[in-house]
Amino acid sequence: MITLKKEDGPADLDGVTHLSIGVSWDPTVGSSGGLMGKLKQKKGTDLDLIAIAMQGADPVRLAGLDSLDPLGNGSLLHSGDNQTGKGEGDDETVTVDFAKVPGNVTSIVFVAAAYKKGSSFQNARNVSIKVYDATGGSSQQVADIWPSLLTSDNGCAVAKAMRVGAGWKLQVINETGKIKQGDEHALMRFAISK
Repeated sequence: MITLKKEDGPADLDGVTHLSIGVSWDPTVGSSGGLMGKLKQKKGTDLDLIAIAMQGADPVRLAGLDSLDPLGNGSLLHSGDNQTGKGEGDDETVTVDFAKVPGNVTSIVFVAAAYKKGSSFQNARNVSIKVYDATGGSSQQVADIWPSLLTSDNGCAVAKAMRVGAGWKLQVINETGKIKQGDEHALMRFAISK
């Protein structure tokens, strides 16, 4: 078992063949309360979990935002877009099958963002990002990342999986920043900077 913390630096993923990252959040009523607040809570807010496959410093594939299997071989799979945060457990997940990741992919950056226009971290409560060792079909949690409730940013660089020789390492990042909503290039530039 691996246990990951930002302070510990990159962790070896020796023996980890599958890694899953999940994001969950609860919709908030907001300050309006009453009927309008209930309607806003019913509508929810849309956060997105995005995984960006990198070839050196160049983003080459993106999982999330309706691209569920961007490498076409099941090596980087997104669960699909949850637009409200309703329901138990993780609202969106990305699973990596390291053995299937093409050799030209040198790292994978995971970002949670209020990417679509009109969505925001401030309209989501209890944002939690979990990292799982999914080897052998299990889902053993190895890290729990909680972005600050005080941030006015709309993006959080969660973690980065890096190819090291024949193996992989995972670095917990947990850094927030601003991403221009709806701008895929801005999203990728944010990932590159991490």
